[in-house]
Amino acid sequence: MSREGHVQNNVDRFSGFQDTYDTHRPAAPPIVADIITGYLGDPLALVADVGCGTGLSSFLWQDRAGRIIGIEPNDDMRSIAEQRVAEHQLQNQFTFTTGYSHELPLDANSADVITCSQSFHWMEPVSTLREFARVLRPGGVFAAYDCDWPPTVEWQIEAAYDELHAAADEIIGRLDTPERLVNKWDKSGHLASIENSGLFRFTKEIVFHHMEPFHADRLIGLLLSQGGLQTVFKLGSNELDERLAAFSSRVHEYFGTATKPIMLSYRMRIGIK
Repeated sequence: MSREGHVQNNVDRFSGFQDTYDTHRPAAPPIVADIITGYLGDPLALVADVGCGTGLSSFLWQDRAGRIIGIEPNDDMRSIAEQRVAEHQLQNQFTFTTGYSHELPLDANSADVITCSQSFHWMEPVSTLREFARVLRPGGVFAAYDCDWPPTVEWQIEAAYDELHAAADEIIGRLDTPERLVNKWDKSGHLASIENSGLFRFTKEIVFHHMEPFHADRLIGLLLSQGGLQTVFKLGSNELDERLAAFSSRVHEYFGTATKPIMLSYRMRIGIK
């Protein structure tokens, strides 16, 4: 991720809740690799996953690429990925390292694919795309893909989810200092950023969905894995407690003890060098 624009604040936003994040966030669905390899073919020599977090978007490539490098500047998040590599003895295929999107620790023309899963909006796009174009080989693919929050469940639950997000942003704006605020870019502008860079011969937005099993605790955990709510907790505020309790009660009422298939909607913006 770029150091420009409060970058350390952006990195620090994800400290301290790596286990919640890794447990409840969705892993990258297989269709992501299907789409990208459809443009390039198998096998791939090198995939770079930038802003990889705990590796939920990196291990997707285990059977698709000879080498996968996950780049993540937050030590807490990256530690989960590194632990998984050690546990499964994947050191010959996976490397996780610190780094920033505008100065990747990779050679020019070396990567077949660069991905940003739920992360490109934290990166200054101009310097980032320039660096991605440097690292990608001719014909290589950059793909920024994001999951829409909340998942498609029930309109009352989704509305409460959105209201909690908005309330968290309001509390942060009121209680936090300007020096500690994060800087992020609107996801709806990703495709325009890729197009306007002039670095890619072909650009496109692709929309798809993926069904995943959810139970009540997972949906509540997904909400609690959002950086805005975690920031409110770090600020020591209890202003969301009543709303969170009401949300939790509604979610438990909806799921009961059951696990249900829930739709996650994705938007992928690609650029081919």
